[in-house]
Amino acid sequence: MKETNYSNRFQPKYHVKKNDTVVVIAGADKGKKGRVIEVDYAKNRVMVEGVNIVSKHTRPTQQYPNGGIIKKEAPIHISNVMPVDPKSGKGTRVGRKEENGKSVRYSKKSGEIIK
Repeated sequence: MKETNYSNRFQPKYHVKKNDTVVVIAGADKGKKGRVIEVDYAKNRVMVEGVNIVSKHTRPTQQYPNGGIIKKEAPIHISNVMPVDPKSGKGTRVGRKEENGKSVRYSKKSGEIIK
């Protein structure tokens, strides 16, 4: 898979940012809500707290002296999550508008600004 190398000038705008509350709209964890921990713009993937938990087998190290099986989040595709509407608590599409000279994201459902 070819990785795109965007400069900041041409970096696309996404509907999800770090620390957003999102709902998963597709996949095994459909319907779960969580906070975005990390966004990988180059691979179009997000890591959501408590979603897509995988078992990682680790050998004993200084950090994990016993080793064993560790449960951790794995990234999911950015198109499978949707920001949560601040008013209703359900998933919503995102629009952009200019407010005080700054571009802000707002909920298409209620019109509320997404922080």
